[in-house]
Amino acid sequence: LKQSKTMAKYAYAPLNVEDNPRRRSTRYHDQAAENENSDRIVNERMPMCVGVCVLLAIVYVLSRTGEGAIPLPADPNSSSIRAGVNTNSNTNSNSNLPPLVTPDNSVSTSSVSTVTSATTTPTTPCPEYSFNCPTCANDNDHKCDGLVDPSSIDMGVLRAKALASTPPHIIECSAATDGESQSACHLPPQTRFAALGQKGATLWMTGCSGAGKTTIATALEDRLVKEYGKHVYRLDGDNLRTGINRDLSFSEADRAESVRRTGEIATLFADSGVVTLVGLISPYRGDRDEVRKRHEQQGIPFYEVFLDVPVDELKKRDPKGQYARVESGELKHFTCIDDPYEEPLNPEITLKTHELAIEESADLLFRMLERDGILEGAPKLSPPGLPNPDGDEIVDLHVPPHLKAQRVAEAETLPKVLITDIDLNWLQVIGEGWASPLKGFMREGTLLETLHFNSILVDPFNVTGNAGRHERRTDFNNFPSHQPHDRVSMSVPITLSCTSFTKDAIEGSDKRAVALVTQMGETVAILRDPEIYSNRKEEIVSRMFGAIDMGHPYIQTIYSGGDYLIGGEVELLDRIKYNDGLDKWRKTASELMAEFQEKGADTVYAFQTRNPTHAGHAYLMKSAGEDLKTKGFKNPVLWLSPLGGWTKSDDVPLDVRVKQHEEVLLSGTSHPGGLDPATTVMAIWPSPMVYAGPTEVQFHAKSRRSAGASFFVVGRDPAGMKGSAMAVAHQDDDLYDGDHGRYVIQNSPGIGGMKMLSFVKVMYDISDNVMKVPDESRMEDFISISGTKMRLLARNGAVPCSATDIPNDLVEANCIPSGFMVPKGWDGVVDYYKNVDDAERWVPWSRPIIEAPAHFDTVPSGKLGSTSFALKHKQYDSFWHDIPRRPSGQPNNIINFIVEIPKFMTAKMEVQKAMAGNVITQDTNKDGSARYYTYGTTFFNYGLIPQTWEDPSVLSPQGHAGDNDPLDVMEVGDEKLLMGSINPCKVLGSLELIDEGETDHKIICIALSDHDTYRINSMADLDIVKPGTTAKLVDWLKRYKTSDGKPENKLAQETPTSIDEALTIIEETHQRWRALCGKDGSNGYLPGSEGFWLSSPGCKDTLY
Repeated sequence: LKQSKTMAKYAYAPLNVEDNPRRRSTRYHDQAAENENSDRIVNERMPMCVGVCVLLAIVYVLSRTGEGAIPLPADPNSSSIRAGVNTNSNTNSNSNLPPLVTPDNSVSTSSVSTVTSATTTPTTPCPEYSFNCPTCANDNDHKCDGLVDPSSIDMGVLRAKALASTPPHIIECSAATDGESQSACHLPPQTRFAALGQKGATLWMTGCSGAGKTTIATALEDRLVKEYGKHVYRLDGDNLRTGINRDLSFSEADRAESVRRTGEIATLFADSGVVTLVGLISPYRGDRDEVRKRHEQQGIPFYEVFLDVPVDELKKRDPKGQYARVESGELKHFTCIDDPYEEPLNPEITLKTHELAIEESADLLFRMLERDGILEGAPKLSPPGLPNPDGDEIVDLHVPPHLKAQRVAEAETLPKVLITDIDLNWLQVIGEGWASPLKGFMREGTLLETLHFNSILVDPFNVTGNAGRHERRTDFNNFPSHQPHDRVSMSVPITLSCTSFTKDAIEGSDKRAVALVTQMGETVAILRDPEIYSNRKEEIVSRMFGAIDMGHPYIQTIYSGGDYLIGGEVELLDRIKYNDGLDKWRKTASELMAEFQEKGADTVYAFQTRNPTHAGHAYLMKSAGEDLKTKGFKNPVLWLSPLGGWTKSDDVPLDVRVKQHEEVLLSGTSHPGGLDPATTVMAIWPSPMVYAGPTEVQFHAKSRRSAGASFFVVGRDPAGMKGSAMAVAHQDDDLYDGDHGRYVIQNSPGIGGMKMLSFVKVMYDISDNVMKVPDESRMEDFISISGTKMRLLARNGAVPCSATDIPNDLVEANCIPSGFMVPKGWDGVVDYYKNVDDAERWVPWSRPIIEAPAHFDTVPSGKLGSTSFALKHKQYDSFWHDIPRRPSGQPNNIINFIVEIPKFMTAKMEVQKAMAGNVITQDTNKDGSARYYTYGTTFFNYGLIPQTWEDPSVLSPQGHAGDNDPLDVMEVGDEKLLMGSINPCKVLGSLELIDEGETDHKIICIALSDHDTYRINSMADLDIVKPGTTAKLVDWLKRYKTSDGKPENKLAQETPTSIDEALTIIEETHQRWRALCGKDGSNGYLPGSEGFWLSSPGCKDTLY
């Protein structure tokens, strides 16, 4: 480096022409003279260019340093910048200036860089200095003044001043303003984390040397990367001081700088989504707090992990022999010995590694990350320790209260879709969030993914542009360019079937939604943007069950459904309630998660029940809780989860199970079969049981996660059953291998972090009256009580055995060990099995119990939906005989219409000809069960004309006999009329149905109370005011039994009769009723009337 009075001159080695790519690329390379001239120009001008660049760089640095810049000493003889010194700086005093180099200063030659001169002149040492002055030609044409002695510089002070004067943010884009986050300039964190499947965080492990920082960080890194596929990186003194920190010593200032640099790196790593494990002694609290502050400013999780180990223990460990060197005096200023270590005041977690195994320490850190949702890419939606629902979305599809009236009014205008009670169970599953992220009955694409993969692809944060893909109509022609990254478990089809009748009604409507209506006629939900597709029943059954058994109860349910499926998103108009005395145990997924939070759960494990809970179950549940505590959980909470939806007929009824569970909780820990209510939550899981074995149990586990469970207890043959007599391969034997369910659920796609707890075999220990895992050394003390044996003992009314003398043959002694089940719980089980045939006493599964939509002049009894229900009139002894066929004072075309089935209801209600009072009850199927229409919702009010009878002895012109019932009526107004009400109705015509060889006339009328009655006076008017109504009536009458597997009915003619013809039919059937009652002078009791109740005044009193 040559010095001049005006400007430093930089000399460079001659530039070889062949090494200059710019010269090699010119087409004039053969002009040697010009080349030499160019070289000369380069050699002359290059130092000037470099000098200008250096000048600009220095000016920029100083300008960025601002008020806190540190001026360097200047050559008093020069106004230019030399040797890195700004001679014009006058903004600060010189109190912080480092001293100039003097002849007494000694500086190592390694501290000064040298540059080879252009003339390769060797460096000449300045005679008065002890260091080499680069490129000094001779002593007469240079000065070495203005240089700084590096050994005299306090770099800590310089860094502190520079950092204090540096702006806290460098704005990289216009979207970020001064002093604010720059996240607008980068990929949004939510998108980044969702794509990575994790969030970034820093675990700052601090503690004395040898405390285990590196060891534990390595164990945690190994687990997170290998077992969970997470992005993790470890920063510690070893890998930092070989690179970015290798210029730092162990002085206090350099330690602080090491912590600062590492903190900045960790901040960037964590911001990018990496779980960053930092292992530094970082002895000073203030330095660590600054790193924490930096993370907090950027919204990045920061965990200070204090490895708290006594010094004596550290000296014993001494993995690097450093403590021994300290003891010998070889090492001085060693942290935690003769240099200070400031312990954290409020670390996120403290690890006493001398009391914990390496795996235990790593597990505690893992649980902390898992608890806070760091290992998931989605935002944390659930309380700490509880998992997010599948799809990372809390699903609650109830209409907000302020919109309810609006939605109810809308539903009245929509096409109606019939849902069965099983469909209602599934609707509850969807609407309350148990099948998240599903928001409606499956569309065709979702169903296909479920059937083929037992899972569905989701993109909740639109990372790949596929957000809401399951809420759109299935498109088989256009597919996204990128598949979603995330797959969630969805193993059971959740579909809604319909018939062609409902399909035609939807497709013929201009609405983009439909109303879902129960069998009892209650509108419970709206389904948006319906997608109708073929119900491929065989494909669904084959893939869902993997077994051929046409006697399987849920397979029968699938085959009994309509030929089409409707997919679409739902809105629940109100909370689904069943009014069976068990609603207090029915909680939504969100409500249940809140209850777990109230109990302070740091994890939840679910135990599903389809049977009463005995002491063996209690032992397994309590043992599972203790096992979870050994894994580091402080307060695991048990979710006692009785299945509440549809079950097969021989399963223990829901109310029996729930009431027995109540006694288990009331007994608490005072009985071996009791459970601690402080750590147990009971809540009914609303799903139907489909008995699909390994396929179904995946859904059982996945659904429990939606309410906060991380563990699911799985027994032998979960969700299985024995094959029926119609099974091809497993008649009266398990359809599924008992071990397959547990295997499949552990390895199923999309199950995520859900973990399984397996059953173990337990037996009754007669030595202490406790159920437990048997001791192989004294098997004579253990007896087995199987489910079959328990049911037999309950049916026999077994009483408690002697506590000190328990027989080996319990059945012969007809006693039950006192520790087998809580006493009052056993009493309830005995009561059920002794009265199992009294079906009206029990609640088999969740079916709505509603009050009959009956007129105030009627008196209902029994339970609607069961054979016990009956409706009689307050004023008239008989609906059939005592009410006149016409209202007084009305024209001949007005009849009295008695409502049996209100509009939209599908329960087949009818007047009972043989029962006293001719009350209205529900018709039954051949197996004695209550009968329902399955073709669709009734779009008419249905009932009878009193004092009429279709005499089976009277033949139609086609030779068909009357159906032996009162004359039927289909009322086509808009109003839903009440059951048992008497309504003046204008006759419009009739249709003659041929039903199983019998004539069954249907009178068509419109109630005088209907707002359209003045416009509708004939069937022609009806189709003008309500287009297509006649065609719908014809379709219904011909096909309403086809959905039950029966052939189509026939009509005597496709077109309705005239009003006069209908009135003639009414009059003729009235006369046959008169003959039935003996009012025509005959003695009554005509053929076909055997067993009829004819004792009412209207039938026998001649005044009627």
